[in-house]
Amino acid sequence: MLAAKHVHEDIILGVILVAVLMAAIDSTIVLLAFPAIVSSLHSNLTTIIWVILIYMLISAVATTQFGKVGDIYGRAKIFIAGLAVFTASSFLCGIAPTDVLLIVFRAVQGLGGAMIAATSGAIIADTFGRHRIGRAFGFTAMAYNIGALLGILLGGIITTFIGWQYIFFINVPIGIVALVLGVKYISDKQTFAAKLDIGGMVTLAVALSLLLYGGIGYASTGTGALNTVMVVIGVLLLAAFYFIERRSESPTIPFDMFANRVFKNSVFAAMLQGLGFLGVVFMLILYLQGVLGFTPLFASLLLVPGYVVSGLLSPYMGRISDKHGARIVATLGIALQILGIIVYMFLNPYSSVYLVILGSLITGIGGAMFWPANSSSIMAHAEQSRFGIASGLSRMFSTIGMMGSFIVVFVVAAASIPRAQAFEIFVGTSAKLTGATASAFITGMRFSFVAMIVILVAAGIVSLARGKDDRVQQLHGAGTTKPDR
Repeated sequence: MLAAKHVHEDIILGVILVAVLMAAIDSTIVLLAFPAIVSSLHSNLTTIIWVILIYMLISAVATTQFGKVGDIYGRAKIFIAGLAVFTASSFLCGIAPTDVLLIVFRAVQGLGGAMIAATSGAIIADTFGRHRIGRAFGFTAMAYNIGALLGILLGGIITTFIGWQYIFFINVPIGIVALVLGVKYISDKQTFAAKLDIGGMVTLAVALSLLLYGGIGYASTGTGALNTVMVVIGVLLLAAFYFIERRSESPTIPFDMFANRVFKNSVFAAMLQGLGFLGVVFMLILYLQGVLGFTPLFASLLLVPGYVVSGLLSPYMGRISDKHGARIVATLGIALQILGIIVYMFLNPYSSVYLVILGSLITGIGGAMFWPANSSSIMAHAEQSRFGIASGLSRMFSTIGMMGSFIVVFVVAAASIPRAQAFEIFVGTSAKLTGATASAFITGMRFSFVAMIVILVAAGIVSLARGKDDRVQQLHGAGTTKPDR
């Protein structure tokens, strides 16, 4: 019976890993197809960039909502529905005849991705005990890194030899397999009575949409009245949302969850880590293509060692966090990512690619330490009836951080070279930068790295201040204890 139970658990984890793998492939494979999509759909870079941004925007807005819906109506149901939506919309993206329809279908795909992301962590927490979820999250981190790596490798090959449409079609057979297995093996153990806060959901969605759209508009087109108005209205709506939700009987975001210091600091550490690191990868690709003159595919391949080492180490680091808690493991991971960025600070127009690979390896190890430990800490300190909300909150805050990171570094890049040229460098359609322009870009890149380091230092402080992990107290025989507050 015990062996059969473990087999069943492994199959459930396997289905979640396939879903994570599929989403991760999609996160990197699109980047290498930008020039082909622009040419095929007769579009422009400013429009096509929304193929990426709309997915992130929808994910940030929808994850908390779908997390709560999963708690009420069944996490397995929402997860399986998310797989169906993601798979179907992937096919629609592949047959999209115009850039506008492609962006619309990517928005639908973002809804499917949000349904998967909001419930997958909760399903893991439902399936595995508190003392084993670190290992499970380690495998999800490994799947993400493998998927991102496959996206890089397949993106160039598919775009060059088959056609950009197949970067979306590749999700269809994978999604169908995951869907069949999910229907057969994943079921809801129980649901939890609660009410949906429709007003709160709408207010939060509109507020985040305005903030992110205004921020992205500022990054891509500069300061403008419309962007400023959207950000101001977004901030006011967030303030209104907070005061309304504090008085709601069934709020969209239960703020009382943040009374648990371990949970609160883990969520904010995830946001700050995303804010302080995604932009580094973006700037590296700009540097490798714009300064060293590499193709998008070769530039991405230089970051592969980091994905590989992170994928291999993540399950092991997850097991360590199960035994010793997330505090030290996650904080050391952030410290290693800071060290890797310091290595990148030495890059210049004549640097060896081995310096990039060294930084990639260091940051990859740091990511392997941070993500499984931090993710398992969030779920281990949430009530079972709120696993979906906790999973959604984690993804929402980390996605907002990643969006903010993109905005910060893009503003810095635009201070060194024109925004249009930065876009062209990113997709590999710009000529190699030389002379004063290359030097100006290097200066701007270093300033952006300093900003990222400052943010990651803040992430490390928040991570270290989370307190002891109550999984450790229980594991060593302390019994049922209250988590640090």
